[in-house]
Amino acid sequence: MQNDREPDGPEPWLRGTLPEVPAVPRAVLHALLLAEEDIRRWTPQLTDMEIHAEPLGLTPYAFHVRHIAHSLDRLLTYAEGSPLNVIQRAALHVELEPGMHREAMLSEFGAALREAEARILSLPLDALEEPRPVGAKRLPATLGGLLVHLADHTQRHAGQAVTTAKLLIALRAPA
Repeated sequence: MQNDREPDGPEPWLRGTLPEVPAVPRAVLHALLLAEEDIRRWTPQLTDMEIHAEPLGLTPYAFHVRHIAHSLDRLLTYAEGSPLNVIQRAALHVELEPGMHREAMLSEFGAALREAEARILSLPLDALEEPRPVGAKRLPATLGGLLVHLADHTQRHAGQAVTTAKLLIALRAPA
């Protein structure tokens, strides 16, 4: 994915990026690219302590970033028609753990996005209506539904992270 947006420039879907990618995966990749741009814009403005803070009882910034990274893996596993493995299930319990440094968090996030891009591009587009069970209860979904949810879910958590970042910056004591 290409990260070339100016802070106030058009979003990826309005820049004509990824024209060689079919519409459905392109839309999902644009959502991931926008999330990456937002997270990479706001994370450097926060300290290691701030990314784990819970301002006004909100979920920490780091949780949202780590949750995006881990949930991409889980949702794509379902999209590929597989159940979660032991490592993926264990990752559910570390997303709220404090202590990860900002740069390590960004590295994990970036790696997850790169892996997600490759996995999305390898999915069979002629199977968008095929069933894909989700979770231990094997709830009904389709490949297309999972892709739409992946984009929506990523954007929801990126938005929450940005809002938390803005609040953390606003709550800083005046210099």
